Amino acid sequence: MTISLLILSIFILVALGYTMGRGWASKLSREAEDKDRPHSLPRYYGYLVALWTAIPALLVIVCWLLFESTILTSLVSRQLPQEVQTLPEGELKLVINDIKNLAVGNISSSNADAVRLAAAEHFSSLLNKSRWARSILAIAAALLGMLYGLRSLHPATRARVLVEKAIMFFLIACSSLAILTTVGIVFSVLFESLRFFGKVPFSEFAFGLHWSPQTAIRADQVGSSGSFGAVPIFAGTLLISAIAMLVAVPFGLMSAIYLAEYASPTVRAWAKPLLEILAGIPTVVYGFFAALTMAPFIRTIGEAVGLTVASESALAAGLVMGIMIIPFVSSLSDDVITAVPQAMRDGSLGLGATKSETIKKVVIPAALPGIVGGVLLAVSRAIGETMIVVMAAGLAANLTINPLEAVTTVTVQIVTLLTGDQAFDSPKTLAAFALGLMLFVTTLILNIIALRTVRKYREQYE
Repeated sequence: MTISLLILSIFILVALGYTMGRGWASKLSREAEDKDRPHSLPRYYGYLVALWTAIPALLVIVCWLLFESTILTSLVSRQLPQEVQTLPEGELKLVINDIKNLAVGNISSSNADAVRLAAAEHFSSLLNKSRWARSILAIAAALLGMLYGLRSLHPATRARVLVEKAIMFFLIACSSLAILTTVGIVFSVLFESLRFFGKVPFSEFAFGLHWSPQTAIRADQVGSSGSFGAVPIFAGTLLISAIAMLVAVPFGLMSAIYLAEYASPTVRAWAKPLLEILAGIPTVVYGFFAALTMAPFIRTIGEAVGLTVASESALAAGLVMGIMIIPFVSSLSDDVITAVPQAMRDGSLGLGATKSETIKKVVIPAALPGIVGGVLLAVSRAIGETMIVVMAAGLAANLTINPLEAVTTVTVQIVTLLTGDQAFDSPKTLAAFALGLMLFVTTLILNIIALRTVRKYREQYE
């Protein structure tokens, strides 16, 4: 039985358990006296039986999926000839991978030898038996759980409390999973970064002014020894992000103020969706616009006034990126400005303040935390953008503050370093993790500064 069909079967049993539990409680509510009435509403008894039906079955499925591949691989490996089992670990993994692909039909059997064909047939047989065993155990667990849930029902059963505790546990588990995922990401990046700093000094990486990560793979190969100074990359990232913010923040904030405070309902109903269409345009389209329209336009204007403008410039990428980010700032700022209580506006106007003074002295300070949050989201969006930079700013790691020259960003270099067949233990590849770690630290520092700024103005306002 396939996993989708198994999930459907479990869902049908869960629905059946809910119906039976709710029916029992509804019948008891109609027939019992006041002192014998159920503690909770009938639907909570249905939810309780449904939980008892679903949880054991899902635990069986999850545990089976976690350990199935490892167990089946071990069983197949033991049946291989001794000369195959003694192969180096890397070659043995390739053989096992071929056997799995043969078993599921990803590789033609005409391209395999007799050993792999026999092992693939054995693996396919084991996989089929495993799926049937999984289905039988999961359905049996669901039925047993449903029977236990129905037998445990009693008028004094606090079904609502138990269901809410189960929901609370699920929410805590989801929150913990998100936190553990974040911790795992940080430690994985940190571990690989430490490997990189074992090969390249941190001082060279953090303060070096030249970035050229090309290294020789073999000892007899002619190639560069590599330069890993990350200052030009971060300078390019900050330059393009600053240009984007100079475009996005004023236009986005002013648009939000107009839509929230001055626009009529008709204008707002049309203007807000049209503005947010910008957020749905793919970034590659912005990249085409930057490379084919904005960059030549800037170059033409620059040459007309006697300036030297590169064919790929930070200004072109930053302007188009700012246009792309305007909806993020505008939409979030509009939401938080609209959420400011109308009583605060009425009180300010009642004291004699004009509409513009009310917006500047009352509305904006009250909405400042949300506005800063929107700006932070826009900054993160700008720092993480790749496609526009590749197409409009180039790949050259130039250390400059001239927006008319070509630069590159951290994310572009990470993609470049991890593209193609690379030796995973070489400094060139590990440099991508070091860049990711430094970018994470930089973003964290920006968030701390923003939080302190918000706290300062919030205390002053209160």
